[in-house]
Amino acid sequence: MKSMIWSSLILTALSVSTFFLIPRGSSTAQEKGGPEKGVPAVKPPIAEFEEYLSNSKLTGVFTIDGKPLEKLEAETYEIKTAKKLDGYDSLWEIVARIKYGDKDIEVPVEINVEWVGRTPVMVMDSMAIPGLGTFSARVLFHDKKYSGTWKHDNHGGHLFGRVEKNEAEKSSR
Repeated sequence: MKSMIWSSLILTALSVSTFFLIPRGSSTAQEKGGPEKGVPAVKPPIAEFEEYLSNSKLTGVFTIDGKPLEKLEAETYEIKTAKKLDGYDSLWEIVARIKYGDKDIEVPVEINVEWVGRTPVMVMDSMAIPGLGTFSARVLFHDKKYSGTWKHDNHGGHLFGRVEKNEAEKSSR
């Protein structure tokens, strides 16, 4: 349950099948901070990622540290919008619907999205969300899937699942 709030706030994103990891041996100009002879810079697909995450649903499971791994908890997150903020290298606003216990709220959260080549990784460090707690996370998106780690106050674990467009979006196309 603790992961559900976190993931709703962050999630945040996933990648279209065009996102991929760059193998360790093939560094890019982006990773090195400048152009490298013979290696083209990889431009993050920001517009594609905004489109992909906006109006999406993340459906998956999470673990809780110290509990048996065969007892996975189901979770679903709704991302209303995802937008890179102008004037910042990695700051994004994610508007997520959070359904947790007796709460059902829509919250905008500003988080960092870092890029490994064309692969987005959401990063949240000790962010206090009023009335909900303090959250940290790392969530990687690739090939219509997400996975990562989460921490909510003194609890944490892993999370993973699928990213799909909300049904309302699918039926309007």
